[in-house]
Amino acid sequence: MTRPWQGAELARAISGKLPQAVVEAQDNAVQVKPAAMLDVARLLRESPGLEFDYLASVTGVDYIDFFEVVYHLVSTRQNHSCIIKTRVLGRDEPVVPSVVSVWQGADLQEREVYDLVGIRFEGHPNLKRVLLWEGFPGHPLRKDFILDREKVEYPYLRG
Repeated sequence: MTRPWQGAELARAISGKLPQAVVEAQDNAVQVKPAAMLDVARLLRESPGLEFDYLASVTGVDYIDFFEVVYHLVSTRQNHSCIIKTRVLGRDEPVVPSVVSVWQGADLQEREVYDLVGIRFEGHPNLKRVLLWEGFPGHPLRKDFILDREKVEYPYLRG
């Protein structure tokens, strides 16, 4: 079992190197600014004592007023884990930097979040839908998603 970092403890570790990155320390997580996410990811992976070398999951959450991207990280060397969150305001074009250059395992996970929630990951090498087909109208895990079945074209049903 890994030892989870507490939010305040991890926020201090991040703020020591990236003083403007942390927005808030929560009980079990740290919220960082979206623009700082890539720098924070590099810091968490490369810093001695942190060494978060494994990205367990990337999740997108729609809170109506904002979107949140949640990263669950593990250090296999140090046997600890942490949760990093970043919030994106606005529903039209939510954008977060891609962390694929830090953790290659983010590739499909960022594509899934893009596909289902509509958060674009800037700098992703191949950001396209992974579960739904190109041309699918909208992103089905958004709270405001309404599927008009009359307007959806199902390419796999074509004869």
